[in-house]
Amino acid sequence: MVVGEVAVETDVVVIGGGPGGYAAAIRLGQLGKAVVLIEKDALGGVCLNRGCIPSKALIHTANEFHKLPTLRKMGIAVGDKKATIDLGQWQGWKQQIVHQLSSGVAHLCEKNGVTVVKGEATFLSDNRIGVETGGDFETYKFEKAIIATGSRPLIPSFLQIDGTYILDSTAALELTEVPSTLTIVGGGYIGIEMGMAFAKLGTDVTIIEMGEQILPQLASHQAKEVARQAKKMGMTIKPSTKVEKAEIKNGKVQIEVTSEQKGTEHIESEKVLVTIGRRPNTENIGLDQAGVSIDERGLIHVDEQCRTNVPHIFAIGDVTPGVALAHRASKQGIVAAEVIGGIASAVDSPYIPYVIFSDPQVAGVGLTEAEAKQQGYTVKTGKFPFKANGRALATNETDGFAEVIVDADTHLLLGMHVVSSDASNLIGEGVLALELAARVEDVAMSIHPHPTLTEGWLEAAEAALGHAIHIINK
Repeated sequence: MVVGEVAVETDVVVIGGGPGGYAAAIRLGQLGKAVVLIEKDALGGVCLNRGCIPSKALIHTANEFHKLPTLRKMGIAVGDKKATIDLGQWQGWKQQIVHQLSSGVAHLCEKNGVTVVKGEATFLSDNRIGVETGGDFETYKFEKAIIATGSRPLIPSFLQIDGTYILDSTAALELTEVPSTLTIVGGGYIGIEMGMAFAKLGTDVTIIEMGEQILPQLASHQAKEVARQAKKMGMTIKPSTKVEKAEIKNGKVQIEVTSEQKGTEHIESEKVLVTIGRRPNTENIGLDQAGVSIDERGLIHVDEQCRTNVPHIFAIGDVTPGVALAHRASKQGIVAAEVIGGIASAVDSPYIPYVIFSDPQVAGVGLTEAEAKQQGYTVKTGKFPFKANGRALATNETDGFAEVIVDADTHLLLGMHVVSSDASNLIGEGVLALELAARVEDVAMSIHPHPTLTEGWLEAAEAALGHAIHIINK
């Protein structure tokens, strides 16, 4: 490694080219700043290359495959031969999607004047950063910096990833053959999304979850909708269960688990997928040299402008406290860029939507009923089941419901939640409604197109007011 004597001067250095980092870099370029974007792997980060996009491609493929046997009742004959899935061929299709998106990010960076450097970055001081680039070492002097280094899977010591038997989500998305049996440690959104996808492809899936229910971040009535569908698909769910140890014997993974209900059990499977959480990538990037503080979890605390305790150094995304979601990181990145560019900007909205690509999908924004009551609101709710929705019946996707949480005194919308085959595309209305401080009457009086799933919001709002048309009002 040769250390350069002369530092390259730039306005802003952005460390990490994921959804937050590249959004920040592009916005800074638009604002006329000289920007260096440092990424050690591929632009787009984990989300685009090894997470959000590849997993949704797998989920879509699995959904299409799973639907084939149901087509006969719609009058569609697919032949007498049993359908097969070729994950090797799927890998090629997935990679085309990833390449197209990653190339698009690179093109946008280029057109907005962003200098992209491939390498590993380390702060040398609070205004210098070193980048190791394939044997060389470059130094950059900056006025401002944005830390966007993301996160990685949290792996317990007794479940070390080997990529063959014990997998993280990245390794699972690289499989070229569908495993016959798969045990998933962790029943959060990643475990459920991946588990349901593989179950639809023919894998015998077992989910082990320490909490009392899968998807522990959800209200129980939402999680039950997903659990019911998982059981229909033949998945085994073991809540309130802890993994004690794992070992590989005769080409299989043997896991020992314990629970109060069943005591000690042993589970054998071809593969094990570990999805118990993520940890921030804040080690080994020289934060001490820059004077940036982290807490006991390795997170960097920031203000609403994304400033760290060092005012000219910003942090965004998974390295900061809060939900680890790509769209949150992107918003933070744009805010940080605009603050650096002299624009009055802040992350000042509590309305960050979530989406879980389970079957059915789950999405929401704002408060749940329980959270609203805990905050002292007198609450009204309206709920509409999709089994009473014409569009859902026509597409044979009737699981789930739309639900609105309302302040009974002011009729202000406090939360909107949906469980549906297309919840991911329905929740945008909820985000906009809450951002605009809409009252439940605003949704109820808005004409929604028919026949669509969006009518679920209309009916839920009307139900909260006591005059839904297509269900019996309580």
